[in-house]
Amino acid sequence: MLRAYIREGDRLVPTDFDPASEAKLAGAVWYSLTDPTREEDKFVESCLGIDIPTRREMQDIEPSARLYSEDGAEFMTITALVEDEAGQPVKTPITFVLRNNQLVTVRYADPKPFRLYERLVSRPTTGEFGGERVMIGLLESFIDRLAQLLENAGDEIDQISREVFGNKVKKPTRKAHDLQSLIERIGKKGDTLTLARESLVSITRVTSFHQTLGSVDIKTTKELRQGLKTLQRDAAALSDHAAFLSAKINFLLDATLGLINLEQNQIIKIFSVAAVVFLPPTLVASIYGMNFQFMPELSWPFGYPFALGLMVLSAVVPYLFFKRSGWL
Repeated sequence: MLRAYIREGDRLVPTDFDPASEAKLAGAVWYSLTDPTREEDKFVESCLGIDIPTRREMQDIEPSARLYSEDGAEFMTITALVEDEAGQPVKTPITFVLRNNQLVTVRYADPKPFRLYERLVSRPTTGEFGGERVMIGLLESFIDRLAQLLENAGDEIDQISREVFGNKVKKPTRKAHDLQSLIERIGKKGDTLTLARESLVSITRVTSFHQTLGSVDIKTTKELRQGLKTLQRDAAALSDHAAFLSAKINFLLDATLGLINLEQNQIIKIFSVAAVVFLPPTLVASIYGMNFQFMPELSWPFGYPFALGLMVLSAVVPYLFFKRSGWL
């Protein structure tokens, strides 16, 4: 789908692609390509004199392939964090092409920052509203979204921490089961933070590339340069915060695994003590279960109660010993 944003007065007006209105769309400020067709790619290429990168080229992980300048146009690809149909965080590449202060965005997903910013640009605004300003606005929208995501992740991590260290379940098997479910939640939070950091790093690279190189056809205003510096500072601060949360996630994971090991050791200790407690009675029962012909206790009237009492006594003494030693 191709949607072009045309400057009309003090706002940008979205217009869907129509072969009958190609002349009107030629001077658009922003061309938004979402899962584009070949016809839509060719139209934008003819308007700006560029080659739109393919989906495979956008997914190239080499930094040199994600950031480059060609024929006076800047090609910049970020890694965006989006949610799939199941609500799980996944990453997707989004390419920004800037030439003659006209912007082209190519994406194969529908991130929430795009939807929010599309509503924002349709409102009245002052000053120059070119493609560079739209790109900076989109990056700011992504930064705001990632900041909100990290804030929510921090709150959930605090909740997990309280559950890990405040678990008062006394039954070992139930407590181990609860801790295992916490490990799954910790793993999901860790994946989300990893994707968020990757997205922040890609945004930092894009802003640095644009600020350092820049297009020869664009004269960045003081306001936009300040916006780029603010984006870099925000991205760096959020990256540090994401690193802190990742370290906390690793600590919680180690602590949870340690608590599970302690619970398992407690269960094994119970079996070990039980084996030691029942070992002497087993020995007594084995002796008096022998079938030798000459055993004095066999003809003794009190032999049977004597054997039972000896078995009970041999079990009680180790139990009292372990109880007093704090093993039970």
